[in-house]
Amino acid sequence: MTRRAWVSWSSGKDSALALAEAKQDPDLDVVGLLVTFNASADRVAMHAVRRELVLAQAQRLNLPVTTVELPYPCPNGEYEQRMGAALAEATNQGVEAVIFGDLHLTDVRAYREDMMRGSGVEPLFPLWGRPTDTLATAMFERGTQAVLTCVDPGQVPRDLVGRSYDPQLLADLPLGADPCGENGEFHTFVWDAPDFSAPVPVRTGNVVERDGFVYCDLLPAPGTA
Repeated sequence: MTRRAWVSWSSGKDSALALAEAKQDPDLDVVGLLVTFNASADRVAMHAVRRELVLAQAQRLNLPVTTVELPYPCPNGEYEQRMGAALAEATNQGVEAVIFGDLHLTDVRAYREDMMRGSGVEPLFPLWGRPTDTLATAMFERGTQAVLTCVDPGQVPRDLVGRSYDPQLLADLPLGADPCGENGEFHTFVWDAPDFSAPVPVRTGNVVERDGFVYCDLLPAPGTA
């Protein structure tokens, strides 16, 4: 019997690949996306992607979105309370699992497992432990198209923000940077993937530095709706 599942959706490449992997699992039925938003900015937390672009992704995936609206700043207790409410809604909808795109950060995985323990919803990590260079190559081979929306200038050059996530970008990463940005080097927005019914047209906008990170604003281009 298949289990109904949500994908924890950041709008980025790892979420997209985790979704693709989950859709290949005959024991899972992906029925929705779970997205955390910075409510005051109306953007995905950390990735800083506009809400309308995330909804455009969901439309092209033909999946409904359940949102977790977070204040900014958001104390950890408040985050856990709001996530707890989302997990309660998951159980109300018969959802038994949430799929995450985490790759190898054991503390992050342990936190998710602790937070969800006893909720009736199981965290799943279909990409866990795979070499990140292999994962990056798999994304390119699948035809995933993404752009960097945020970089940590303490780990990678700031001028990488706004660039396409492609083999040339990997070649330009400094020695020691993770090919998938798993250590927080960068975050992405996927504008096309095999699971999309059509691309999400975007164009790059202003670049700003805030709270120690450099962000490139992505704007909807004609045809985004």
